[in-house]
Amino acid sequence: MEVKQVLDAKGLACPMPIVRTKKAINELQTGEVLEIHATDKGAKNDLTAWAKSGGHTLLQHTEENGIFKFWIQKG
Repeated sequence: MEVKQVLDAKGLACPMPIVRTKKAINELQTGEVLEIHATDKGAKNDLTAWAKSGGHTLLQHTEENGIFKFWIQKG
């Protein structure tokens, strides 16, 4: 998967990971992929719901050493 941009949202509490993700995804073209790194435990549910409601696709998410990584394709 080709990632167009990586967003570092580590250390940010809700709602900032969503706010930063929205801003970053608006800069991408349809079909491009944004990779997000977050430490907020609520980010998993928040980003999953946000992607779905915004017409985007959550391609994958992982957790490694307390860092949540998400790959969202712009819809």
